[in-house]
Amino acid sequence: MTAVIEIEKVRKTYRVGFFRKAVEAVRGVSFSVKEGEIVGLVGPNGSGKTTTMKMLLGLCAPTAGSAKVRGIDARDPKSREGLGFMPENPYVYPYLTPREFVDLCARLSGLDTATRSKRVPRVLERTGIAFAADRPVRRLSKGMLQRSALAAALVGEPSLLVLDEPMSGLDPLGRREVRDLIFEERRAGRTVLFSSHVLSDVETLCDRVVILNKGLLVVEGAVSDLVRRSAKLTEVTLRVPSDEARSKLKEGAKVGTEGGGPKVVREIGDELALEVEGEASLDALLRKALELDAHVIGAVPHKDSLEDLFVRNALVDDAKN
Repeated sequence: MTAVIEIEKVRKTYRVGFFRKAVEAVRGVSFSVKEGEIVGLVGPNGSGKTTTMKMLLGLCAPTAGSAKVRGIDARDPKSREGLGFMPENPYVYPYLTPREFVDLCARLSGLDTATRSKRVPRVLERTGIAFAADRPVRRLSKGMLQRSALAAALVGEPSLLVLDEPMSGLDPLGRREVRDLIFEERRAGRTVLFSSHVLSDVETLCDRVVILNKGLLVVEGAVSDLVRRSAKLTEVTLRVPSDEARSKLKEGAKVGTEGGGPKVVREIGDELALEVEGEASLDALLRKALELDAHVIGAVPHKDSLEDLFVRNALVDDAKN
């Protein structure tokens, strides 16, 4: 697949304060986004996500390295043709209505009157703001303002969408609607790069994820590869007939090099929940349970989530520093 976005060893240094102290916001980040992909850009506050997006959009120039859109330098206005952008904190003139604001953005995108008259109502409906399309923006909630900004990003029917925290301020229903909308855009062949602090959304939506921390790229790859699918820990819930059987199960037996006896998670009535590590330990526990006439109610594997991966890498980086 063709790379729509190419970011190569990008650095951004700001000069701040009276003494013009150098602050490195982004430190040699490299990644690409292929056509038709949904890629999540995540990281803690101050990790460099928004600065990276700004360099990609030509809103600020990199100190070093390059950012390209469809092979065109991001500083060239031509790179922004067919690109829709939604900022994290959109500013809309408070005296405009969502309909007027989206129509203004459509005009700035070069759409003629006839095209605007069809597209503006359609995107307002798609983003769930049609019911308030004629209210002044100053009367809208943050979530409604986010919907208006998303409609403005979509009205030009861009082939590339760059969304900075598109779920911010939305209720659970709104977040689900935006997730569905992003999937629709991908099905239509569009490419999406978005940042979010809601890691469950990133895990659900994205083909690949890029994790930044303190201006550095710490993890990049396919979500399916990064998130371990083979669980090491399994929680087994048993119904145990006697105190003697319960004691023997809690005692356990060390199996090879894969850990040790099971760990008691909870005891409620005649139910006993144990956690074991490794397949060999799990097999040994289940055999022991059957020998003692215990009834297996369930065995639930504990899988790493994207949040586990994110926290683990953030803590490792902090420890290094």
